[in-house]
Amino acid sequence: MSHNLRSLTAEFVGTLLFVFLGAGSVVTTAPAGPNAGAVTSLIVALAHGVGMAIIVSATMNISGGHMNPAVTTGLWIANKIDGRLASQYILAQLLGALVGAALVKGVLPRAAVSLALGGAPRLAGDVTFLQGVWIEALLTFFLVSAVFGTAVSSEAPKIGGFGIGLAIFVAALVGGNLTGAMMNPARAFGPAVINVSLNGQAVYWIGPLLGAAVAAALWKAVLLPRGQ
Repeated sequence: MSHNLRSLTAEFVGTLLFVFLGAGSVVTTAPAGPNAGAVTSLIVALAHGVGMAIIVSATMNISGGHMNPAVTTGLWIANKIDGRLASQYILAQLLGALVGAALVKGVLPRAAVSLALGGAPRLAGDVTFLQGVWIEALLTFFLVSAVFGTAVSSEAPKIGGFGIGLAIFVAALVGGNLTGAMMNPARAFGPAVINVSLNGQAVYWIGPLLGAAVAAALWKAVLLPRGQ
């Protein structure tokens, strides 16, 4: 099997699993209702963070373990991946997200899926569109910085994907109740399309791509070791 096919398959399957686990955690905790808010938030944050840590660790030596169009865009800006392969990665990620979201809708209990909109993100009632963009941008800046600092840099500690997973977990604790703390256009896109819930979807593209671009520019210009 060619290296490109292996890489694209890893990105497709990894994103599928991440969306199934992440959106699935939102669906399975939805029946608990608002009285279990803190516990629910912790469970959802753990599912996203630990799930991604394992997926990235499993695929890092195959595709680099992106699973996120914002991460791929950031690595392209930093010249760590060429434009053609980056576009192929993003397509594989979006397709994986659609299949993962379809599995959530098709496999999990219908009432819970309907209640949680299949795990599709939505802004909190007191969060404006612009606030949502900035929250997602800042959280994604943190995530992409973790990617560069723990996986891309030649000085990175050998901890696999667990630094990235921890970044997602912490960001989800901070922003989960505000925007869903997606930081990943594919994670937002799949459930939104499958469940026809596209309201506010632009937030989950503009914010993460903006945050990823700024983080990548900073690491490329200042923080990566010379010559990398």
